[in-house]
Amino acid sequence: MKRTNRLARGRPHQARQARKGASPAVPEERELLVTAMGARGDATADGPEGVIYVPHALPGERLRARVSGGRAEIIELLERSPERQEASCRHFGRCGGCQLQHWREAPYLEWKRMQVAEALGKRGLGGAEVAPTIPAWGQGRRRAAFHAARQSGQVRVGFIERGGARLTPIAQCPALAPPLEALALNLALLAELALPARGEITIHCLLADAGVDVAIKGAGRAELLHRAALEALSAMAERLDLARLSIDGEPIVERRKPLLRMGKALVAPPPGAFLQPTALGEETLARLALDGLKGAARVIDLFSGIGTFALRVAEQAEVLAAEADAEMLAALKKAADGAGGALKEVTTLRRDLLRTPMSSLEMKKFDAAVIDPPRSGARLQAEQIARAPIRKLAYVSCDPGSFARDVKVLVEHGFTLTKITPVDQFRWSPHVEIVGTMER
Repeated sequence: MKRTNRLARGRPHQARQARKGASPAVPEERELLVTAMGARGDATADGPEGVIYVPHALPGERLRARVSGGRAEIIELLERSPERQEASCRHFGRCGGCQLQHWREAPYLEWKRMQVAEALGKRGLGGAEVAPTIPAWGQGRRRAAFHAARQSGQVRVGFIERGGARLTPIAQCPALAPPLEALALNLALLAELALPARGEITIHCLLADAGVDVAIKGAGRAELLHRAALEALSAMAERLDLARLSIDGEPIVERRKPLLRMGKALVAPPPGAFLQPTALGEETLARLALDGLKGAARVIDLFSGIGTFALRVAEQAEVLAAEADAEMLAALKKAADGAGGALKEVTTLRRDLLRTPMSSLEMKKFDAAVIDPPRSGARLQAEQIARAPIRKLAYVSCDPGSFARDVKVLVEHGFTLTKITPVDQFRWSPHVEIVGTMER
């Protein structure tokens, strides 16, 4: 397979201009009044041609900016918002990991709540009450994906700038849990051994109970690496005190099991598995979901992953966990079986729920459900839930728009929203998690 290096590609808007044969817009210096914060974390101002997006500005600020193609770069702040604060990271403004370090906590969290409220309002559900956003940052991010590439003869590790293709090497990251931040500053040593002659790699890091689990993607299958390289990687895993090191899904060395506690169960996730970015965030989402399922006897967990909800729900009800990824499903089942008598019966079903949703007939024996679909939501699955005898539902989402769309379907079929709670795990970003509990 041909390797690609997206760090060498041009910016998306430059590519579009090249295809159209258009000349790049000439920047124009203007004075702007910022009026609002856009959904993706850029402030907005009104211009003669329409909305102008102003990164790193805040509502109410007046500024001089260099404007080009509907976007602005701040030259000077003329009037600062009282909601502005100093960013906590030296890389803020260049690194694409955070967009909102300059905004004070209270208005930032309220803005996230309003993202959910406005999405519901657009679907005719404006009467639904949205609770205050819960900050679930805990000790920081326990999961992160770093990019590594060779630049000017040196190995660089960091994050990709927002909207661009350049890699920003990092010397600190206050968004990460301290042990993960400490490791991140030494990942270049590991990347040097795993980087192919051309291209880049992605280093997925997960802070588990026994240490950091590292999964490298893009280096090539492990058996294709030379023995000397494998020995060097194993030695580096020892030096960095990694729990496990994998390359493209294949473990190179496992010094300790990278276990995670989920309720009364211990899960060993497969390399690079998806899970919630903060430990406190996972606990918060699970608590909110379980509150909405109290009293249920048989629960179906749709898009179950490695068992974030299923393993906790199983402490009070029988559970069927449905998931497309076979390795994550196997990890869930092994954890459930290993918990012994602490859990009620947990069964699993491998199913691509986006392509083949669980039908209402298949769900006839369940009285409750929890669903945690990808960002695009799961409208087809929501339609089947609406027709099933499900009485209680916890809908977990990472996108206000798809959440509101799917909830609208459920409300039209007799469900009532009992609680809507935004949860902030991706600190200083525009992302927000939502738990909506429903009954009928």
